[in-house]
Amino acid sequence: MALKAVHVSDVPNLDQVPENASLSLYSTRFNSKGLELSRTTSFRIPKFLVIGHRGHGMNILQSSDSRMKAIKENSILSFNSAAKFPIDFIEFDVQVTKDDCPVIFHDDVILSEENGTIFEKRVTELCLAEFLCYGPQKETGKEGKFLWRKTKDGKIVKWNVEIDAPLCTLEEAFQKVEPSLGFNIELKFDDHIVYQQEHLIHVLQAILQVVFEFAKDRPIIFSSFHPDAAHLVRKLQNNYPVFFLTNGGTEIYYDVRRNSLEEALKVCLEGGLQGIVSEVKGVFRNPAAVPKIKESKLSLLTYGKLNNVPEAVYMQHLMGIEGVIVDLVQEITKGVGDMIKPAIANPIVAEEGLSDQVNGESNEANSKLQFSQQELSFLLKLIPELIQH
Repeated sequence: MALKAVHVSDVPNLDQVPENASLSLYSTRFNSKGLELSRTTSFRIPKFLVIGHRGHGMNILQSSDSRMKAIKENSILSFNSAAKFPIDFIEFDVQVTKDDCPVIFHDDVILSEENGTIFEKRVTELCLAEFLCYGPQKETGKEGKFLWRKTKDGKIVKWNVEIDAPLCTLEEAFQKVEPSLGFNIELKFDDHIVYQQEHLIHVLQAILQVVFEFAKDRPIIFSSFHPDAAHLVRKLQNNYPVFFLTNGGTEIYYDVRRNSLEEALKVCLEGGLQGIVSEVKGVFRNPAAVPKIKESKLSLLTYGKLNNVPEAVYMQHLMGIEGVIVDLVQEITKGVGDMIKPAIANPIVAEEGLSDQVNGESNEANSKLQFSQQELSFLLKLIPELIQH
């Protein structure tokens, strides 16, 4: 498939997106009609979603768990490997090269070794051809530059995984990934850079150009940690929901809008966004925020290591959270099927935004875990104390 740079001039400015830019959001993986978004902020998720983090799961190279180093993250191989399991979406990170091509890569910089020295280059300062020179190459006999990675504690390690795969573009993902699988597209920006609005619009237009051309029937959710980018992509199009990503107060940033679920709620309401994606610890530390979010007609998804624990996922389902981003796709999809699948078709949710109980004989027979309202209330009081430590 020929790759091309995107011409952002073809994408209109704010609130001038062509009416035929997207088609139905129906997905065969949903029990009903998939995600539904009107031209206002009205939006609903018809079932509990399981979303594959960077595809089949993120790479943690220093982990002793071989599952975290099985398949190269954010690759076509990883995406299609995740599609073999009953997930609804995959989540991945999109940045735009200096020649305006949206590519899929998480880190702000690429590290590679040249003549015994590790060099660091910013993804957005590379052209597409340079970006694709890193890692395994598609052409037989061609060798790419070996990738290294900086861990959170500052160590630089070789990016060794059990099954490696080439880097890819957003266009390739639309063309080569199982078409019924939804895309949660994270709009990736560097936390340490102050971006001008003109630059943000330029980058978002490049991404939207590819989405409008290749999405077809595929369900799409946009998300971003950058509040202004989230607001802008909402203004630039009305076809796909936009969620604000937040650490939920588990980390503190200079931009106060990023420092709590309450601030995230304000960002969504001010920008007409459709939902929040929070670090799961932020939700467990502050469960009282969940009913406030639900009362505001916003959806709530979570990400984080605790989402690789089936019981933690089930607890979120009871709390009224609508989906989880996970690394252990096989294990969590099985856990969801075993524990909460019977409750998906007809969940009973109290006005407070929490499940009152799981009723019905079939539900009791098929769900492994059951809580009364009193037990659930106790757990919601206990969990924040446990998470603090």
